[in-house]
Amino acid sequence: MGNNAPIGVFDSGLGGLTVVKEMLNLLPGEDIIYFGDTARTPYGSRPPAEIIMFMHEILRFFTVQKVKMAVFACNTMTALGLEEAKRTYSFFTVGVNTGVKAALKVTRSKQIGVIATQATVASGYHGRSIRRIDAGAAIFPQACPKFVPLIEQGKLDGAEVEAAVAEYLVPLKEAGIDSLILGCTHYPFISPIITRVLGTSVSLVDPARETVVDARDLLAKHGQLAVNRQGTVRLCFSADLDRVQRFAGKVLSLALRGAEPNYELVNLQEYSSCQV
Repeated sequence: MGNNAPIGVFDSGLGGLTVVKEMLNLLPGEDIIYFGDTARTPYGSRPPAEIIMFMHEILRFFTVQKVKMAVFACNTMTALGLEEAKRTYSFFTVGVNTGVKAALKVTRSKQIGVIATQATVASGYHGRSIRRIDAGAAIFPQACPKFVPLIEQGKLDGAEVEAAVAEYLVPLKEAGIDSLILGCTHYPFISPIITRVLGTSVSLVDPARETVVDARDLLAKHGQLAVNRQGTVRLCFSADLDRVQRFAGKVLSLALRGAEPNYELVNLQEYSSCQV
């Protein structure tokens, strides 16, 4: 692929827009194609084999778009499918950064919480990553199945969100964590409420920026960064285009600096016969 080939970014729904926002700031010259699988969100409670099938459907779509890189903006998909994708596709693949190194830098007590989907927690992905770096660190994983459906509905505050945050995070606070990895790209959208429940003494780690830094470093290493140009943004979804357009416009407005992205409804079945 040439330097100006696009970068594909994907997630189960709207959460990956946190990664797109960082990409617009750190890689302004790159063309971005985002795919959010809003017809089938959330992924976290689905069987692993089904999640892997969805991954291949999305990556076949990116194959047709001739991307030079696919960025997994979905922690569940990263934990379950990244290594298989690396073996299968010719373009670069980058998963969501675990946030583990950042958490170990800010923790004082080595008591680290991780909130994520049920599938990510069940995979043990973050625990293995932490133990490889520091066997003395303790990890407290917590699945938060109510978060993604609420956020996908545009509920970023209010009593229902506050009750869900308290349900999942008060036990972590009582366990004595001093840092918390937001192990799903949806969760930064409700970080003010998370901080309100945990208190300002608990550091929140959002891996979105580190994910984009990983992508930038990999492209730079292989001489594939776009240069001397302004990138474009295509935001593709599998359902509910009007709803997601309102949401995306709100969360990306500052990062886009007035540039209007193209919104598209994509049927992945049209790409099912694509050769990889």
